[in-house]
Amino acid sequence: PTGLNSDADKISFHPYFSYKDLLGFAVLLIALSSLALFSPNLLGDPDNFTPANPLVTPPHIKPEWY
Repeated sequence: PTGLNSDADKISFHPYFSYKDLLGFAVLLIALSSLALFSPNLLGDPDNFTPANPLVTPPHIKPEWY
């Protein structure tokens, strides 16, 4: 309303939100980089770690005419 000065409640966009977004981006980038570099198999599929048997075809592979 007229007569009230609300300049004390304002936050400028550039220094506050830019640094806040930059900090969040840096934290997520560090987390993703550390996950990819130090433990890449942590989120892998468990079927990728079973040894392959060269004498047996996997059960999900079937000819198309069946």
